[in-house]
Amino acid sequence: MKTLTLPPARLQIRNENGKPRIWDDFRKKYVSLTPEEWVRQHFLHYLATEKKYPASLICVESGLTYNRRKKRSDILVYSSQGNPLMIIECKAPEVPVTEDVFQQAATYNMTLRVPYLVVTNGIDHYVCHIDHENHSFTFLREIPAFDEINLNK
Repeated sequence: MKTLTLPPARLQIRNENGKPRIWDDFRKKYVSLTPEEWVRQHFLHYLATEKKYPASLICVESGLTYNRRKKRSDILVYSSQGNPLMIIECKAPEVPVTEDVFQQAATYNMTLRVPYLVVTNGIDHYVCHIDHENHSFTFLREIPAFDEINLNK
């Protein structure tokens, strides 16, 4: 798999019937090791270890409905109070992070209305803070630590 611009993570990989599978600590099972999953697993470990996001407040591939269509966000982070706080959309390293990719995550946010939106391909990472009241957003230089964004949410 491609080297990412995320800290190294200790990941358990095994072969099942000739196909690579990776252990997902959050879903508590082995899943197919695709390039997108490689990014997702590294980003999950980055959130938990480097940015101190509690594993119990992270949901992987959570379902949601938008315009009566079933969708799935890659990673959804909740606040300590149980409110949706951040949506993270993961792409394979070879997929450029374009406006269309950001629009996909923004579409999920129409339902959840989280204040933070992240898009990553494991190489490039973009995060913005969304001010729903003023209908504006601000791109941040880095992914905030959990205790920075969890304030009274």
